[in-house]
Amino acid sequence: MTAVETGIDARPFRIDVSEEEIDDLRRRIAATRWPDKEIVPDQTQGVQLATIQALARYWGSDYDFRRLETRLNALPQFTTEIDGLDIHFIHVTSPHEEALPLIITHGWPGSVVEMLNVIGPLTDPPAHGGSAEDAFHLVIPSLPGYGFSVKPQETGWDSARIARAWVVLMKRLGYARFVAQGGDWGAIVTDLMGAQAPPELLGIHSNMPGTVPPDISKALASNVLGAGGPPPSGLSADEQRAYDQLSFLYTKGIGYAVEMGLRPQTLYGLADSPVALAAWMLDHDARSYEDISRAFVDEKPVGHLTRDDVLDNITLTWLTNTGISSARLYWENTLGFFDVKGVSVPAAVSVFPSELYQAPRSWTEEAYPNLIYFNEVDQGNHFAAWQEPGLFATELRAGFRSLR
Repeated sequence: MTAVETGIDARPFRIDVSEEEIDDLRRRIAATRWPDKEIVPDQTQGVQLATIQALARYWGSDYDFRRLETRLNALPQFTTEIDGLDIHFIHVTSPHEEALPLIITHGWPGSVVEMLNVIGPLTDPPAHGGSAEDAFHLVIPSLPGYGFSVKPQETGWDSARIARAWVVLMKRLGYARFVAQGGDWGAIVTDLMGAQAPPELLGIHSNMPGTVPPDISKALASNVLGAGGPPPSGLSADEQRAYDQLSFLYTKGIGYAVEMGLRPQTLYGLADSPVALAAWMLDHDARSYEDISRAFVDEKPVGHLTRDDVLDNITLTWLTNTGISSARLYWENTLGFFDVKGVSVPAAVSVFPSELYQAPRSWTEEAYPNLIYFNEVDQGNHFAAWQEPGLFATELRAGFRSLR
C-alpha cells in the first residue's frame, strides 16, 4: 500500500541547531558542580560518579554535536496539527509496493532516536538480509511534549488521547489499513490503540506487553503500600519469576516514575543542567543502565547501544527543553504500566531477556485473546529497537506476517 502525497495537512520539517545553542551546552557541561562519589560499590545509590563523569567528558569534548541534526535531516520529517497540537513525525516509505504501513511509538526517556537504526531493516528488508514481502512503510511520531512535537499547554494528553491521535495521523497519510508497535510508553499507547480497535488497525506488536492479571496487580499494589502480603498461590515458575521482577520494580526500581507521576514540575534541574538531565535519563532500569555504563566507562557498546546513540537522545531532549514536558506523561497516567488493557485486535508479543519483566506466555494469552505471535528472544534490554535493531526488525516481520 502506498501513501498519498503529503498535502497541506503535513508540513516538511528540518532541524536547525545554532552554534550558540551548542556553545551554551558545552559551557554548561564544563561548569558542572560534581557531588561526592557514592559510598557503595554498586549502583544501588543511583547513577555512579564514574559513569556520569565519563559521559560528560565525551559529551563535552569528543561527541559530534552536528551528528543528531545530520541523522534526522537525512530523513523525511514532517509536522501536522492533530487535536490542536503540532505533532512531529518521521515518514519513510518503502521502495516495495506491497509494504505494510506501520506506526512505531517510542517511550521515556527515549525519542525517535531509538528507532533510527531499524528504519532500513523495516523499510527495505532485502538490503538487510530479509525479504521484500516483509517490508513496511514506516511512521515514527514524537510523543506530545517529547522532541520536536509541541508541548501540551493543557491537561488531558494521556496515552488514550495519543492513541486516538495516531489513528488520525495514519489516516491523514492515506493509510486505510495499518499496524502499530511500541515499547515503554509506546507499548501502552499501542495497547490502547488495540483496545480502542479502530477499523483501520489490523493488529499490534509489543515488546513491553501489558499482561498482569487483576489479582496479581492487586497483590503487587499491596506490597508497594507496605502490606507485604504473599503472592497469589498456584503461580507457575514463569509467573513467579514475573511476579518477583515486578515486585522489585514497583518497590525499588521506578523511583523516577513515582516522582514524575506526582511532581514533574519540581524537576527544574532537567532544564538547567545537561548533566542532571543525562543522569536522570540514564537511571531508568538496572540492566539498561549497566549496558549504557559499559558503553561510556569501558567504551564497549552492548549491541548497538553506543555512546553516540545515547548522547543523540539526551542531546535531543536538552535542545528541545523537554525534560519536564516529557515527564508530565507520567502525571497524566491513570493506568497500571503492565496491567491488561483490553486489547481485542490481533496481537504479537516479543519478550526480550533484559526487559523490566519477562511476560509469561500464560498471562500473555489471557491479556491478548487474539494472540497471533509470541516469542522469547535471547538478547536485548528494555530499549530493544535501539540496542538490537536487527533482531527487533526480525521480530516485527515475523509478528505481523500473518496480517499481510
